[in-house]
Amino acid sequence: MEDFRIDKVQILMRQGNYAEAERILKVLLAEDAYNVSLLALLAEMKLQQDQLEDAGTIINQAIGQSPDRPYAFFVRARIEIQKSNLKAAESDLGTCISMNPEEADFFAVLAQVKLLRKQFQTALEMADQALALDPENILALNTRSTALLKLNQKEASFETIQGALRHDPNNAYTHANFGWGLLEKRDHKKAMEHFKEALKHDPNNEYAKMGMMEAMKSANPIYRWFLQYGFWIGKLTAQYQWGVILGFYFLQKGLRYLASINKTWAVVIDPLVLILAFIALLTWMMRPLGNCWLRFHKFGKWLLPEHEIKTSNFIASSLVIFLLGIIIYAITGNANWLSLAVFGFAMIIPLGMMLDPNKKTKWTVAYTLLMAVTGLSAIALGFINNDIFNVMTLVFLAELIAYQWLANFFMIKEDHN
Repeated sequence: MEDFRIDKVQILMRQGNYAEAERILKVLLAEDAYNVSLLALLAEMKLQQDQLEDAGTIINQAIGQSPDRPYAFFVRARIEIQKSNLKAAESDLGTCISMNPEEADFFAVLAQVKLLRKQFQTALEMADQALALDPENILALNTRSTALLKLNQKEASFETIQGALRHDPNNAYTHANFGWGLLEKRDHKKAMEHFKEALKHDPNNEYAKMGMMEAMKSANPIYRWFLQYGFWIGKLTAQYQWGVILGFYFLQKGLRYLASINKTWAVVIDPLVLILAFIALLTWMMRPLGNCWLRFHKFGKWLLPEHEIKTSNFIASSLVIFLLGIIIYAITGNANWLSLAVFGFAMIIPLGMMLDPNKKTKWTVAYTLLMAVTGLSAIALGFINNDIFNVMTLVFLAELIAYQWLANFFMIKEDHN
């Protein structure tokens, strides 16, 4: 009878009927409170519902009672992945493999962790080990394809993903993964077809929704350039990402120095420095501006998650302030209105990241509010003293520059956790 009820729980979980599945599981646990398999299944159910804290508490209880069950460590590893604790996940997966080296899923998920940690060659090796145990393992095939793409073995990558689709042509994750690969290959139109197919089979697939948004925004050639830059910088490990950022910074400093010592060179160098500064700003602004465009697109607005809808509303307000400042300046000729335009334009950067759930939102919200207060104070002082470059203006610009360095620090740190 118990086996039948467990089977029923698993069927209900696949159907997404978690309430009924949990009701049956709790009955089973009332009869056998120390059953590790049941606890692991309950933790799995919580994980599938993104109730990560509850899932973690339950699985730790299961492991404490019976530390010789590889499946319990496997569940905990996947919880840690969802929490972005990749080192902890890697440790648990190592424990799983040491207990049962014949389980393909353990190697497939470890390959996924290695991929997230940008250890692409190791990810490929782990995926191959999983496929040696189970040649049709969908996660291993997808991870192998992505690892090959990141290693610039594009033909082998697409052969692998096409093989995954042959095994399971209706798999939403494979279609979404194929779409992301095509985006990286600069084929946003074909990518969109695979994202549509993924969403047809799984309308709630966030990976496919994110890809569809990027494909739609890639209709803009400038955004396509930005996306390729994102793919390129995303392949780099932390030290190389900092190398790019610092290299760009010192390049600008060096060019400014050359312009200061040779006025003839300044004619060419000054516009070049301005172009580089604009490109730097563009890398921060393209994604929030793209999402703002989607916010008012008849189809794109349905793809945006709640936090992006709120962010897009803030960005739209910031753009209105920018345009308002420009228009009033053009009408009145009063340069103080330019400070309003600069404020609206600059605030796009912190507002675009403020609510991102992948970032440390407490500091991003606090810093954005600080910048807003400083910027508005600078505008007020400008009108009172008729001085657009007052002390608060300098503080605001310093905060804007510091924000970009802080944001880079946290992004790279989180990306390589």
